[in-house]
Amino acid sequence: MTNKNKTVWSSRFKNPPSQSFQRIGASINVDKRLYEQDIFASKIHTQMLIKKKIIPIKEGKKIIKGLNKIKGQIKKGKFEFKEKFEDIHLNIEKKLYEIIGDSAGYMHTARSRNDQVVTDFKLWIKDSSLVLIKELNSLMKNLIKKADKNVGTVMPGFTHLKNAQPVSFAHYLLAYYEMLKRDKQRFQNNLELMNESPLGAAALSGTSYNIDRNFTSKKLGFKKPTNNSIDTVSDRDFAIDFLYACAVCAMHLSRLAEDFIILNSDAYQLISFNDKMLTGSSIMPQKKNPDPAELIRGRTGINYGKLNSILTIMKGLPISYFKDLQDDKALVFDGYDTLKDTLLMSNELVKNIKPNKARMSDMAKTGYTTATDFADYLVKDQKLSFREAYRISSKIVNYAEKNKKNLDELTLNEIKKFYKNLSNNVLKIFNVKHSMNSKNSYGGTSERNIKNMIRKYKKELK
Repeated sequence: MTNKNKTVWSSRFKNPPSQSFQRIGASINVDKRLYEQDIFASKIHTQMLIKKKIIPIKEGKKIIKGLNKIKGQIKKGKFEFKEKFEDIHLNIEKKLYEIIGDSAGYMHTARSRNDQVVTDFKLWIKDSSLVLIKELNSLMKNLIKKADKNVGTVMPGFTHLKNAQPVSFAHYLLAYYEMLKRDKQRFQNNLELMNESPLGAAALSGTSYNIDRNFTSKKLGFKKPTNNSIDTVSDRDFAIDFLYACAVCAMHLSRLAEDFIILNSDAYQLISFNDKMLTGSSIMPQKKNPDPAELIRGRTGINYGKLNSILTIMKGLPISYFKDLQDDKALVFDGYDTLKDTLLMSNELVKNIKPNKARMSDMAKTGYTTATDFADYLVKDQKLSFREAYRISSKIVNYAEKNKKNLDELTLNEIKKFYKNLSNNVLKIFNVKHSMNSKNSYGGTSERNIKNMIRKYKKELK
């Protein structure tokens, strides 16, 4: 009879682990999060053992029934996780002994904790990737909704935080849609790349039992089994890829938050937030601070840190399994939690911003944002080289700046001082809305382009 109070490997040792090592070395407080994946994988493994007649049907059915009972206990909060049993795998196995007795000893036939943990971990990352993809879809839909209402809203586009050219506010928002679409694709690519089942690699060399890895792969939802047992137990590329995708996504959300912070600032005043997205000051009664946006920006550092940590752990490991790998799960769990919260806050942020359309239009007119349009006009209508047209346009900008006028405030006679062969038709060139809608090249900011892209995006997200 197995002693339920001892570790499964205690028979090899004269003394138990020190208390400090038991506390530090135990991972149960972290990896108990894998309980659903662990029970699921154990049930599939047991089904395979029964199918291949490696264990008796009677014992296998007891195991599956016991595992179902354990899952119910954990869900109801009636399961006591014990640090002395190290991890989720042994905690479940020990509880199984309590429920079904020595029949529990058949469950671990033809597998090791090495392939067991990487199987559980892969399953968890697959599930979590799907959750993040769902959250990304939600945010992308809200960007489209906000863009749909602002196709004709003209604002200054910036380079170097200086007014550059007029763009549609919708076009600006949809730039982030494109970033998030790439983030979504990264998670989808990772799902495909990690679509190999580790179960059956055992400790590192495979097993002498006549197992059916194709059966377990299919039942676990993987495309096929892994090809090399040593690589299987030492591989954490899938965790690195997941944290990389999280870090890049967090970076994009940080850029969005930073943009919103700047556009909401008293210096710009281009957007405002609903009060539910703001906090106050403990000393200054007038303040309304965009704290959620700042948290989004700040927490990107957490996602970067998790990625850097796992890369650092992996770079010094010889091949096969080592205890260092135990820390991979805390990094991934924290990275996932951080990004999920960031996505939720970003969603709220997008839903609760309001463009200051009048301010956007006025600011789009300042900074001589249609100077390039005038140069292009001279090239297309007057057949000048672009560099000659650029020179003439820059002279007009200097004149307008000296006389403290916007370009759309110049008269035809003033413009003709720099190039004579012009008609009244040229004045529309300096209109910011005309400038925005003239950018009809694919991917440009014209309303026609934006409407087409919104239709395309809506179909993508169906």
